[in-house]
Amino acid sequence: MQYNDTYMFNIKYLRSFKILDYAIFDLAASFIGIYLLSPLLTKLFLLIHLNIPRASWLYFTIPLGIIFHIIFGNYTPMTKYFLDPTGHYLLKLFIISLLVLGVRGISVVK
Repeated sequence: MQYNDTYMFNIKYLRSFKILDYAIFDLAASFIGIYLLSPLLTKLFLLIHLNIPRASWLYFTIPLGIIFHIIFGNYTPMTKYFLDPTGHYLLKLFIISLLVLGVRGISVVK
């Protein structure tokens, strides 16, 4: 049996499934990653007396993704649309809403 690229699953293939311009695989991987990391992140932030529940971390997933994409210079369609000053207001409203929902769950612990 010979090696054939057409039968191999690769990241490019997984990213080809999209809703609008957004890769379903990337969004799902981000949410799964934050879901798995949230207990550790919560413990780290408890060191500075902030209790951030898992739900808040899930709300922060997309805004944090945009921030990290900007920091590392990887401008995905969502990052470009968010930074576009002339449009994409629904996306911007959605991102700001996620930030507000995430902040609402944070509490200060003594």
